[in-house]
Amino acid sequence: MIIRNKTFESGTHVMAIINLTPDSFFELSRVKGELEVLDRAERAILDGAEVLDLGAQSTRPGHTPVSAKEEIERFGNIISSIRSQFPDIPISIDTYYHEVAKYALDQGADLINDIWGLQYDNGEMAKVIAKYDASCCLMHNSTTGVYKDYWGDVISFLRKSLEIAKEAKIDPNKICLDGGVGFGKNIDECWEMLNNYDKLNVLGYPLLLGTSRKRMFGGDPLDRLKPTLDSTLTACKKNILFVRVHDVKENKEVIDNYYANNNRN
Repeated sequence: MIIRNKTFESGTHVMAIINLTPDSFFELSRVKGELEVLDRAERAILDGAEVLDLGAQSTRPGHTPVSAKEEIERFGNIISSIRSQFPDIPISIDTYYHEVAKYALDQGADLINDIWGLQYDNGEMAKVIAKYDASCCLMHNSTTGVYKDYWGDVISFLRKSLEIAKEAKIDPNKICLDGGVGFGKNIDECWEMLNNYDKLNVLGYPLLLGTSRKRMFGGDPLDRLKPTLDSTLTACKKNILFVRVHDVKENKEVIDNYYANNNRN
């Protein structure tokens, strides 16, 4: 997969979560103000993050949606500041609003991480991504959380997302897919997704896994690092290209140790 000027072909790589929100479920991931964001970005890069993922709206269970206008106001000049200070790092923006995507890409972002897989706004997001020749991550989601055939329904949704991307002429080398752990799924379905994530390989695109400190692990978010690291090890074993995480250093150590022990680069 190509993001900015970098090609990710093999191994598992860390995407660092940076939340510009007051209500994200993991309080320690929240940052505010340009200086704090830049500090968090620098720390993530030094700890081994290869992509930064910025979000300006919480998508935790029970969240209150905010408008595209408010997302843009929360971003302010932060994206361009990160781009200026760290010119080579790929920047991902977590949004399903095409207006926010356009603003972010104008500011120097490289990838749009869309939790509705281009299906929120009748193809407008796809048009923006194609126009800017940007990369994208297309995630499975569900408004009902009701499945007739769990894997069949997930794969069908993602096939539709890929059809929208193809119709808009998004570069297929700039697409990855996310099974959407924690989105429109109960706890058992989240574990089914994680344990059999490689079933998504049938779609033929690189994968991103997002399990970091999620409620599927039980207890308080502060106590979910160990199971998160276990899920990152699973990602390595399943050749998942990206893990999207809060704790960059610890997850990078798991990845490095796995490949060192398995003689792979």
